[in-house]
Amino acid sequence: MVRAPKILLVEDESNFGSVLKNYLELSNYSVDWAENGEKGWLYFKKEQYDLCLLDIMMPVKDGVTLAREIRSVNKDLPIIFLTAKGEKEDQIRGYKVGADDYLTKPFDTELLLFKIQAVLQRQNRGAREEVQEFELGGYRFVPAKRQLSFGSEQIRLSPKENSLLKALCRYQNDIMPRQLALIEIWKNDDYFATRSMDVYIAKLRKLLRKDASISIENIHGAGYQLNTPERS
Repeated sequence: MVRAPKILLVEDESNFGSVLKNYLELSNYSVDWAENGEKGWLYFKKEQYDLCLLDIMMPVKDGVTLAREIRSVNKDLPIIFLTAKGEKEDQIRGYKVGADDYLTKPFDTELLLFKIQAVLQRQNRGAREEVQEFELGGYRFVPAKRQLSFGSEQIRLSPKENSLLKALCRYQNDIMPRQLALIEIWKNDDYFATRSMDVYIAKLRKLLRKDASISIENIHGAGYQLNTPERS
């Protein structure tokens, strides 16, 4: 029997937390629910989890503080933040401590399931391999060499081109959050960093244009999505 993925849910709103726990369990996840960050930390120290769902605004200990403590122990455990606020500052705080994704309440539960599945799939791919290369349609991308090839043609990528394409590949056929890429690669999210990322996206589009099955789509208000043919 396949083990159900185990989720640590830390949410201080009792009604919402109870409903969300039941919904996730009906969706074949095993869930431990803590009502504040301090209790969440105690759960985390006792159990092995596949993913954490953390509310940001909580009494006793907030979600960002808890995420920072989790990251000090496990830098790879997926974290998705839940919050009632849609403020950019909260997103930046979350991504700076290593969040994998972010949902603003109220949210569609099907969207939450999709994000959980996508994050776990990325985690599983990373567990099988610290990816040495990516196949993108007719292209082959080797991040360690900063090399993108198409047939016999080989292109040496700049450091930022390489980092941005690698980030897009991690989210292949899914949305790469804009704020996450800005914080990870540019270490900033101001106007100039945002414009710079847009320029590098345009450069990558040109580099990948020889394969019409590949596209980099701008998802308004969210980020970018690298669309590639699904491998059979």
